[in-house]
Amino acid sequence: MNMAGQLLSANHAAALAAALAGRANRAARGFCSGVYPITPSTECMELLCNQEIEKGEVVRVESEHSAMAVCIGAAASGARTFSTSSSNGLALMAENVVAAALLRLPVVMVAANRTLGPPWNIWADHGDTLLLRDSGWVQLYCADNQEVLDSVLCAYRLAEDRRVLLPVLVCQEGFVLSHTMTETDVPSQERVDRFLPPLELPGRLGATPRVMGGIDAPHTTEVHRAQHHEAMGRVFEVYREVQAAFERELGRRPADPVVAYRAEDAEALIVSMGTIASTVVRAVDEARARGERLGAVRVRMFRPFPADALARLFRGKRRIAVIDRNLSLGFGGVLWGEARGQAEPGAIVQGYVIGIGGGDVRPAHVAAIAADLAARTAAGAPVLLEAGT
Repeated sequence: MNMAGQLLSANHAAALAAALAGRANRAARGFCSGVYPITPSTECMELLCNQEIEKGEVVRVESEHSAMAVCIGAAASGARTFSTSSSNGLALMAENVVAAALLRLPVVMVAANRTLGPPWNIWADHGDTLLLRDSGWVQLYCADNQEVLDSVLCAYRLAEDRRVLLPVLVCQEGFVLSHTMTETDVPSQERVDRFLPPLELPGRLGATPRVMGGIDAPHTTEVHRAQHHEAMGRVFEVYREVQAAFERELGRRPADPVVAYRAEDAEALIVSMGTIASTVVRAVDEARARGERLGAVRVRMFRPFPADALARLFRGKRRIAVIDRNLSLGFGGVLWGEARGQAEPGAIVQGYVIGIGGGDVRPAHVAAIAADLAARTAAGAPVLLEAGT
Protein backbone atom coordinates (compact mmCIF):
# COMPACT_ATOMS: atom_id res chain seq x y z
CA MET A 1 0.00 0.00 0.00
CA ASN A 2 1.30 3.48 -0.86
CA MET A 3 0.83 5.93 2.04
CA ALA A 4 1.74 9.10 0.12
CA GLY A 5 0.68 12.51 1.29
CA GLN A 6 0.56 12.10 5.08
CA LEU A 7 0.61 15.10 7.39
CA LEU A 8 3.71 14.41 9.49
CA SER A 9 6.18 16.07 11.79
CA ALA A 10 9.83 15.44 10.94
CA ASN A 11 10.06 13.24 14.06
CA HIS A 12 7.27 11.04 12.72
CA ALA A 13 8.74 11.06 9.23
CA ALA A 14 12.05 9.79 10.64
CA ALA A 15 10.31 7.06 12.66
CA LEU A 16 8.29 5.84 9.67
CA ALA A 17 11.42 5.77 7.51
CA ALA A 18 13.25 3.72 10.16
CA ALA A 19 10.33 1.29 10.39
CA LEU A 20 10.18 0.88 6.61
CA ALA A 21 13.93 0.26 6.50
CA GLY A 22 13.67 -2.21 9.39
CA ARG A 23 10.94 -4.25 7.68
CA ALA A 24 13.00 -4.30 4.49
CA ASN A 25 15.64 -6.32 6.38
CA ARG A 26 13.24 -9.04 7.52
CA ALA A 27 14.81 -11.61 5.18
CA ALA A 28 18.19 -11.04 6.81
CA ARG A 29 19.00 -10.25 10.46
CA GLY A 30 16.07 -7.93 11.10
CA PHE A 31 15.96 -4.60 12.92
CA CYS A 32 16.91 -3.26 16.34
CA SER A 33 16.70 0.21 17.87
CA GLY A 34 18.05 1.44 21.19
CA VAL A 35 16.21 4.51 22.50
CA TYR A 36 16.14 6.85 25.48
CA PRO A 37 13.85 9.91 25.54
CA ILE A 38 15.00 13.51 25.36
CA THR A 39 13.19 16.60 24.06
CA PRO A 40 12.71 17.30 21.15
CA SER A 41 13.43 13.81 19.73
CA THR A 42 11.14 11.85 22.09
CA GLU A 43 8.08 11.62 19.84
CA CYS A 44 10.22 10.00 17.12
CA MET A 45 10.98 7.04 19.37
CA GLU A 46 7.42 7.00 20.74
CA LEU A 47 6.01 6.43 17.27
CA LEU A 48 8.72 3.89 16.48
CA CYS A 49 7.82 1.93 19.63
CA ASN A 50 4.27 1.61 18.30
CA GLN A 51 5.27 0.29 14.87
CA GLU A 52 4.81 -3.36 13.94
CA ILE A 53 8.18 -4.45 12.58
CA GLU A 54 8.58 -8.08 11.62
CA LYS A 55 11.79 -9.47 13.09
CA GLY A 56 12.41 -6.20 14.89
CA GLU A 57 12.65 -4.81 18.39
CA VAL A 58 12.88 -1.37 19.97
CA VAL A 59 14.86 -1.58 23.21
CA ARG A 60 14.09 1.01 25.90
CA VAL A 61 17.25 1.61 27.93
CA GLU A 62 18.43 3.69 30.90
CA SER A 63 20.58 6.27 29.07
CA GLU A 64 21.63 7.54 25.67
CA HIS A 65 25.02 5.87 26.14
CA SER A 66 23.21 2.53 26.44
CA ALA A 67 20.97 3.33 23.47
CA MET A 68 24.00 3.48 21.19
CA ALA A 69 25.46 0.40 22.91
CA VAL A 70 22.35 -1.52 21.86
CA CYS A 71 22.83 -0.33 18.28
CA ILE A 72 26.51 -1.35 18.33
CA GLY A 73 25.70 -4.87 19.47
CA ALA A 74 22.80 -5.29 17.05
CA ALA A 75 24.69 -3.84 14.09
CA ALA A 76 27.71 -6.05 14.80
CA SER A 77 25.42 -9.07 14.50
CA GLY A 78 24.07 -7.86 11.14
CA ALA A 79 20.81 -6.18 12.15
CA ARG A 80 19.69 -2.89 10.65
CA THR A 81 19.83 -0.37 13.50
CA PHE A 82 18.46 3.05 14.42
CA SER A 83 18.52 5.56 17.25
CA THR A 84 17.59 9.17 17.85
CA SER A 85 18.68 11.79 20.37
CA SER A 86 19.41 15.47 20.95
CA SER A 87 21.70 17.92 22.70
CA ASN A 88 23.11 16.66 26.01
CA GLY A 89 21.85 13.19 25.15
CA LEU A 90 24.23 13.15 22.19
CA ALA A 91 27.00 14.41 24.45
CA LEU A 92 26.38 11.55 26.90
CA MET A 93 26.29 9.12 23.97
CA ALA A 94 29.56 10.45 22.50
CA GLU A 95 31.83 7.61 23.64
CA ASN A 96 29.70 5.03 21.87
CA VAL A 97 29.10 7.31 18.88
CA VAL A 98 32.86 7.21 18.28
CA ALA A 99 32.95 3.45 18.93
CA ALA A 100 30.25 2.76 16.33
CA ALA A 101 32.22 4.67 13.72
CA LEU A 102 35.61 3.15 14.48
CA LEU A 103 34.05 -0.32 14.38
CA ARG A 104 32.73 0.60 10.90
CA LEU A 105 29.13 -0.24 11.78
CA PRO A 106 26.32 1.10 9.52
CA VAL A 107 24.18 2.58 12.31
CA VAL A 108 21.71 5.32 11.33
CA MET A 109 20.71 7.99 13.85
CA VAL A 110 18.47 11.04 13.63
CA ALA A 111 19.36 14.05 15.76
CA ALA A 112 16.78 16.70 16.56
CA ASN A 113 19.24 19.58 16.87
CA ARG A 114 18.95 21.31 20.23
CA THR A 115 21.13 23.78 22.12
CA LEU A 116 23.55 22.27 24.62
CA GLY A 117 23.11 23.30 28.26
CA PRO A 118 23.29 24.48 30.96
CA PRO A 119 21.62 26.94 31.12
CA TRP A 120 18.94 24.69 29.65
CA ASN A 121 17.42 25.50 26.30
CA ILE A 122 15.27 23.11 24.29
CA TRP A 123 15.40 25.02 20.99
CA ALA A 124 17.51 24.52 17.90
CA ASP A 125 21.07 25.07 16.99
CA HIS A 126 23.64 22.82 15.34
CA GLY A 127 26.17 22.79 18.16
CA ASP A 128 25.18 19.33 19.41
CA THR A 129 25.81 17.46 16.16
CA LEU A 130 28.81 19.58 15.18
CA LEU A 131 30.31 18.51 18.51
CA LEU A 132 30.49 15.07 16.83
CA ARG A 133 31.89 16.26 13.50
CA ASP A 134 35.22 14.46 13.99
CA SER A 135 33.68 11.20 15.24
CA GLY A 136 33.75 9.42 11.87
CA TRP A 137 30.04 9.63 11.01
CA VAL A 138 28.62 10.92 7.75
CA GLN A 139 26.51 14.00 8.58
CA LEU A 140 23.47 15.16 6.58
CA TYR A 141 21.57 18.37 7.44
CA CYS A 142 17.93 18.60 6.34
CA ALA A 143 15.88 21.58 5.18
CA ASP A 144 12.36 20.10 5.45
CA ASN A 145 10.36 17.08 6.62
CA GLN A 146 10.39 15.30 3.28
CA GLU A 147 14.15 15.52 3.24
CA VAL A 148 14.28 13.96 6.71
CA LEU A 149 12.31 10.91 5.59
CA ASP A 150 14.23 10.53 2.34
CA SER A 151 17.58 11.06 4.07
CA VAL A 152 16.95 8.26 6.57
CA LEU A 153 16.22 5.81 3.76
CA CYS A 154 19.24 7.00 1.78
CA ALA A 155 21.39 6.80 4.91
CA TYR A 156 20.88 3.03 5.18
CA ARG A 157 21.83 2.37 1.58
CA LEU A 158 24.87 4.63 1.91
CA ALA A 159 26.01 3.30 5.29
CA GLU A 160 25.63 -0.35 4.29
CA ASP A 161 27.52 -0.09 1.01
CA ARG A 162 30.71 -2.13 1.38
CA ARG A 163 32.76 0.71 -0.07
CA VAL A 164 31.61 2.89 2.85
CA LEU A 165 30.49 0.93 5.96
CA LEU A 166 30.18 4.05 8.09
CA PRO A 167 27.38 5.25 10.37
CA VAL A 168 25.21 8.15 9.22
CA LEU A 169 23.76 11.01 11.29
CA VAL A 170 20.67 12.70 9.83
CA CYS A 171 20.19 16.15 11.40
CA GLN A 172 16.85 18.00 11.66
CA GLU A 173 16.29 21.11 13.73
CA GLY A 174 14.38 20.73 16.96
CA PHE A 175 10.83 22.13 16.84
CA VAL A 176 11.55 23.99 13.57
CA LEU A 177 11.16 20.60 11.87
CA SER A 178 10.76 18.00 14.62
CA HIS A 179 7.33 19.26 15.71
CA THR A 180 6.18 21.04 12.54
CA MET A 181 3.59 19.18 10.46
CA THR A 182 3.86 19.20 6.68
CA GLU A 183 2.52 16.98 3.93
CA THR A 184 5.11 14.28 3.41
CA ASP A 185 5.16 11.50 0.83
CA VAL A 186 5.75 8.13 2.48
CA PRO A 187 6.68 5.33 0.06
CA SER A 188 5.09 1.90 0.15
CA GLN A 189 6.90 -1.00 1.80
CA GLU A 190 7.26 -2.66 -1.59
CA ARG A 191 9.18 0.28 -2.99
CA VAL A 192 11.43 0.49 0.06
CA ASP A 193 12.09 -3.26 -0.21
CA ARG A 194 13.33 -2.71 -3.75
CA PHE A 195 15.48 0.25 -2.73
CA LEU A 196 17.03 -1.33 0.38
CA PRO A 197 18.38 -4.85 -0.17
CA PRO A 198 18.86 -7.04 2.91
CA LEU A 199 21.97 -6.17 4.91
CA GLU A 200 24.81 -8.66 4.61
CA LEU A 201 27.44 -7.20 6.93
CA PRO A 202 30.93 -8.57 6.28
CA GLY A 203 32.47 -10.12 9.38
CA ARG A 204 29.28 -9.95 11.40
CA LEU A 205 29.09 -11.68 14.76
CA GLY A 206 27.50 -15.10 14.68
CA ALA A 207 28.29 -18.72 15.41
CA THR A 208 31.99 -18.23 14.68
CA PRO A 209 33.75 -16.48 17.60
CA ARG A 210 35.31 -13.13 16.68
CA VAL A 211 37.23 -10.46 18.57
CA MET A 212 35.65 -7.02 18.44
CA GLY A 213 37.32 -3.87 19.75
CA GLY A 214 40.69 -5.36 20.69
CA ILE A 215 43.87 -3.35 21.24
CA ASP A 216 45.80 -1.89 18.30
CA ALA A 217 49.51 -1.22 18.08
CA PRO A 218 50.38 2.31 16.89
CA HIS A 219 50.98 1.34 13.25
CA THR A 220 47.76 -0.69 13.09
CA THR A 221 45.81 2.30 14.35
CA GLU A 222 47.40 4.40 11.60
CA VAL A 223 46.24 1.84 9.03
CA HIS A 224 42.71 1.75 10.42
CA ARG A 225 42.39 5.54 10.43
CA ALA A 226 43.67 5.69 6.86
CA GLN A 227 41.06 3.10 5.80
CA HIS A 228 38.34 5.05 7.59
CA HIS A 229 39.44 8.28 5.92
CA GLU A 230 39.51 6.60 2.50
CA ALA A 231 35.98 5.29 3.07
CA MET A 232 34.85 8.85 3.83
CA GLY A 233 36.41 9.89 0.54
CA ARG A 234 34.24 7.36 -1.31
CA VAL A 235 30.99 8.69 0.18
CA PHE A 236 30.37 11.29 -2.55
CA GLU A 237 30.60 8.70 -5.37
CA VAL A 238 28.42 6.19 -3.54
CA TYR A 239 25.91 8.87 -2.60
CA ARG A 240 25.47 9.74 -6.29
CA GLU A 241 24.58 6.11 -6.91
CA VAL A 242 22.17 6.19 -3.97
CA GLN A 243 20.50 9.29 -5.43
CA ALA A 244 20.04 7.54 -8.77
CA ALA A 245 18.63 4.39 -7.16
CA PHE A 246 16.27 6.41 -4.98
CA GLU A 247 14.98 8.33 -7.98
CA ARG A 248 14.54 5.14 -9.96
CA GLU A 249 12.65 3.26 -7.22
CA LEU A 250 10.85 6.05 -5.36
CA GLY A 251 10.34 8.69 -8.05
CA ARG A 252 12.21 11.72 -6.72
CA ARG A 253 15.87 12.66 -6.50
CA PRO A 254 17.41 13.46 -3.10
CA ALA A 255 19.31 16.73 -2.86
CA ASP A 256 23.00 16.95 -3.69
CA PRO A 257 25.65 17.38 -0.95
CA VAL A 258 25.68 21.09 -1.86
CA VAL A 259 22.60 22.85 -3.26
CA ALA A 260 23.03 26.14 -5.16
CA TYR A 261 20.25 28.66 -5.83
CA ARG A 262 20.63 31.52 -8.34
CA ALA A 263 24.36 31.30 -7.71
CA GLU A 264 25.80 31.16 -11.22
CA ASP A 265 25.58 34.90 -11.99
CA ALA A 266 25.60 36.10 -8.37
CA GLU A 267 27.96 38.83 -7.26
CA ALA A 268 27.64 37.69 -3.64
CA LEU A 269 26.75 34.35 -2.06
CA ILE A 270 25.04 33.47 1.22
CA VAL A 271 26.09 30.03 2.52
CA SER A 272 24.05 28.24 5.18
CA MET A 273 22.94 24.86 6.49
CA GLY A 274 19.58 23.40 7.58
CA THR A 275 16.32 25.34 7.62
CA ILE A 276 17.98 28.76 7.52
CA ALA A 277 18.71 27.92 3.87
CA SER A 278 14.97 28.16 3.08
CA THR A 279 14.91 31.66 4.57
CA VAL A 280 18.00 32.56 2.56
CA VAL A 281 16.27 31.48 -0.67
CA ARG A 282 13.37 33.84 0.06
CA ALA A 283 15.81 36.66 0.86
CA VAL A 284 17.65 35.99 -2.42
CA ASP A 285 14.41 36.29 -4.39
CA GLU A 286 13.61 39.57 -2.65
CA ALA A 287 17.13 40.87 -3.36
CA ARG A 288 16.83 39.91 -7.03
CA ALA A 289 13.56 41.82 -7.22
CA ARG A 290 15.49 44.88 -6.03
CA GLY A 291 18.12 44.30 -8.73
CA GLU A 292 20.77 42.85 -6.40
CA ARG A 293 22.63 39.83 -7.76
CA LEU A 294 22.56 37.68 -4.64
CA GLY A 295 22.81 33.86 -4.64
CA ALA A 296 22.53 31.05 -2.10
CA VAL A 297 24.43 27.88 -1.30
CA ARG A 298 23.10 25.21 1.07
CA VAL A 299 25.54 22.72 2.58
CA ARG A 300 23.54 19.50 3.02
CA MET A 301 26.40 17.06 3.62
CA PHE A 302 28.83 18.40 6.21
CA ARG A 303 30.83 15.19 6.64
CA PRO A 304 32.61 14.34 4.52
CA PHE A 305 33.09 18.04 3.85
CA PRO A 306 32.16 18.96 0.23
CA ALA A 307 35.25 21.09 -0.36
CA ASP A 308 35.46 20.55 -4.13
CA ALA A 309 31.78 21.38 -4.72
CA LEU A 310 32.09 24.58 -2.69
CA ALA A 311 35.31 25.58 -4.46
CA ARG A 312 33.52 25.30 -7.83
CA LEU A 313 30.62 27.45 -6.64
CA PHE A 314 32.97 30.01 -5.05
CA ARG A 315 35.00 30.42 -8.24
CA GLY A 316 34.96 34.07 -9.31
CA LYS A 317 32.93 35.16 -6.25
CA ARG A 318 34.49 38.06 -4.37
CA ARG A 319 31.97 38.32 -1.52
CA ILE A 320 30.71 35.33 0.47
CA ALA A 321 28.72 35.36 3.72
CA VAL A 322 28.58 32.17 5.78
CA ILE A 323 25.70 31.88 8.25
CA ASP A 324 26.18 29.52 11.21
CA ARG A 325 23.50 28.32 13.62
CA ASN A 326 26.28 27.32 16.00
CA LEU A 327 29.21 28.90 17.81
CA SER A 328 32.60 27.34 18.44
CA LEU A 329 33.52 29.43 21.47
CA GLY A 330 36.74 31.35 21.00
CA PHE A 331 36.67 30.78 17.23
CA GLY A 332 33.39 31.47 15.45
CA GLY A 333 30.98 29.49 13.31
CA VAL A 334 32.03 25.96 12.40
CA LEU A 335 30.70 26.08 8.83
CA TRP A 336 32.47 29.41 8.23
CA GLY A 337 35.70 27.97 9.57
CA GLU A 338 35.67 25.14 7.02
CA ALA A 339 34.04 26.87 4.06
CA ARG A 340 36.27 29.94 3.96
CA GLY A 341 39.24 27.89 2.84
CA GLN A 342 37.47 27.02 -0.43
CA ALA A 343 37.23 30.63 -1.64
CA GLU A 344 39.74 32.17 -4.07
CA PRO A 345 42.56 34.33 -2.70
CA GLY A 346 41.41 37.88 -2.05
CA ALA A 347 37.73 37.01 -1.64
CA ILE A 348 35.91 38.46 1.36
CA VAL A 349 34.48 35.51 3.32
CA GLN A 350 32.67 36.85 6.38
CA GLY A 351 31.18 34.70 9.11
CA TYR A 352 27.84 35.48 10.78
CA VAL A 353 26.43 33.60 13.79
CA ILE A 354 22.66 33.82 14.26
CA GLY A 355 19.80 31.70 15.57
CA ILE A 356 21.77 29.86 18.26
CA GLY A 357 19.44 28.89 21.08
CA GLY A 358 16.55 28.73 18.63
CA GLY A 359 16.17 32.37 17.62
CA ASP A 360 13.85 32.88 14.65
CA VAL A 361 15.95 33.85 11.63
CA ARG A 362 13.92 35.95 9.17
CA PRO A 363 14.52 37.27 5.62
CA ALA A 364 15.21 40.71 7.13
CA HIS A 365 18.15 39.25 9.04
CA VAL A 366 19.55 37.78 5.83
CA ALA A 367 19.08 41.11 4.03
CA ALA A 368 21.01 42.84 6.82
CA ILE A 369 23.80 40.28 6.46
CA ALA A 370 23.92 40.87 2.69
CA ALA A 371 24.09 44.64 3.24
CA ASP A 372 26.91 44.27 5.77
CA LEU A 373 28.80 42.02 3.36
CA ALA A 374 28.39 44.49 0.49
CA ALA A 375 29.82 47.34 2.59
CA ARG A 376 32.96 45.48 3.63
CA THR A 377 36.42 46.07 2.22
CA ALA A 378 37.84 43.08 4.10
CA ALA A 379 36.65 40.17 6.22
CA GLY A 380 36.69 40.67 9.97
CA ALA A 381 35.99 38.69 13.12
CA PRO A 382 32.80 36.60 13.07
CA VAL A 383 29.70 38.73 13.66
CA LEU A 384 27.31 37.50 16.35
CA LEU A 385 23.76 38.65 15.61
CA GLU A 386 20.63 38.44 17.75
CA ALA A 387 17.68 36.81 16.01
CA GLY A 388 14.05 37.63 16.73
CA THR A 389 12.10 35.31 18.99
